[in-house]
Amino acid sequence: MKSEKEIMLEGGMYDPNDPILVVDRIMARNLSLQYNSLAENEVDAKKNILRKLIPNAGINLGIQAPFFCDYGYNIICGDHVFFNFNCIILDVTYVKIGSRTMCGPNVQIYTATHPVNHKERSSGREYSKPITIGEDVWLGGSVVICPGVTIGDRAVIGAGSVVTKDIPNDVFAAGNPCRVIKKI
Repeated sequence: MKSEKEIMLEGGMYDPNDPILVVDRIMARNLSLQYNSLAENEVDAKKNILRKLIPNAGINLGIQAPFFCDYGYNIICGDHVFFNFNCIILDVTYVKIGSRTMCGPNVQIYTATHPVNHKERSSGREYSKPITIGEDVWLGGSVVICPGVTIGDRAVIGAGSVVTKDIPNDVFAAGNPCRVIKKI
């Protein structure tokens, strides 16, 4: 029989109140709290916390506090990834972020989702869809990325956009819902 964590990572309907998942979220929130409370000049302490919070990150991960995530261990970053102030990642399943990707302030990345049917939703169970963000991507401030979206390499997403569908490589896209504006 699969654990709730295994079901969660596979995108199936799982119980977010499973004791193991609750402990994992508490650990991530405590690490985030510690990270967010450190001064800018406490570089080594910040790096140590980030290694624990996001163990699947490449070199030179840059995060401006405050930063929040559900688990941390489901975030997979390439090298030289940067998050500006106040970013949130609901990493109920995998969030893959390519090297040299930059996220403006208030970027929100959501893999968690809930059933549309109210009876299913009232069960308290939820599910997830993975998100993939390519290399050399720039997400403008306050971009929201919805569950299951893939953003191609070298794409630029305009500030305030809500990305509900896949975005191809080498485009500028913006809006709510986000749509391709032009090739770059």
